[in-house]
Amino acid sequence: MTAYRASDLVAFAGGLFAAAGMPRDRATLVGEILVEADLLGHNTHGLALAPRYLEELRDGNMKAEGEPEVIADRKAAVTWNGHRLSGVWLTAKAIDLACERAREYGTATVAIADAHHIACLAAYLTRATDRGQVLMIVSSDPAVSTVAPYGGLDAVFTPDPIAVGIPTDGDPILIDMSSSITTNGMANRLAAAGKRFPGQWAQDIGGNATDDPGVILGGRGGTLLPAGGHDHGHKGYNLALMVEALSQGLSGDGRARRPTGWSASVLVQVWEPQCFAGIAAFRRETSALAALAHASRPAPGVGAVRLPGERGLARKRAALENGVELYPGIMEKLAPWGEKLGVPLPQLQG
Repeated sequence: MTAYRASDLVAFAGGLFAAAGMPRDRATLVGEILVEADLLGHNTHGLALAPRYLEELRDGNMKAEGEPEVIADRKAAVTWNGHRLSGVWLTAKAIDLACERAREYGTATVAIADAHHIACLAAYLTRATDRGQVLMIVSSDPAVSTVAPYGGLDAVFTPDPIAVGIPTDGDPILIDMSSSITTNGMANRLAAAGKRFPGQWAQDIGGNATDDPGVILGGRGGTLLPAGGHDHGHKGYNLALMVEALSQGLSGDGRARRPTGWSASVLVQVWEPQCFAGIAAFRRETSALAALAHASRPAPGVGAVRLPGERGLARKRAALENGVELYPGIMEKLAPWGEKLGVPLPQLQG
């Protein structure tokens, strides 16, 4: 089995980013978030992103050092300009700040303009749920458009993810979904492997639904479909409008500016249940909701009804015990960076 210890992967990734110019603590945090994504099974948004991040650092498109510019700070509402610093680090920093402020104000929101890419949203959620707080993250890239609005042919949006972490008396509920049927990362991976989507998740330049991920690449003029596809895509379209208004509108950095490069506009919001009906009441209700979902009779062919994040947390527990199996090709792409930057490759777990 080609599995690695999670701690060794974090040390390796952190070493690469530090050698590429990031302060050591920042580099380690980025490594932790990427490995957390792989632990949860989001392997298009874990260490698979590290080679591109290293390229962006090398080319100066991601800033290795510096602090976000504070545009506004009204205690419960904060706005930063990230100036293309690591979006992973900025998002984690924003969550920690919002968690602290929410203790006093009940809720706190941080909007981030002009960050770099923020990787897997699910990987951040337990930063708040471990403290008994509710966290929502939305993100978009105003420089990219691969998703068409419902009823349209031309791309307007990115996949525009939404993530929410909800504490219960047991495992937290970890929601992570895109406003589109699938992500750019998955489309790129499948197209590179000559594979198809498992369903008609995209449309070609003429608006015909297709399972060909390549239609969005190489100037072919196709687009990803919003969640719901041609049938109920108005739902994903509505979510995309919400995500872009919250992330780009509130941060003041969006498509109107016509930015270029790989970027992210982000909104982080934390709620402190103790400031509302109280943490005991909140957990009572969320735990009851989780129990009702689990108790629902499974449909034919379904073993049991799961909660969002349940399978990912089970994968994480297994990987922490047995090792992390990376998606094929990831370590092969990182090996040249390790050699170039003088960072030894991690050893396989025995």
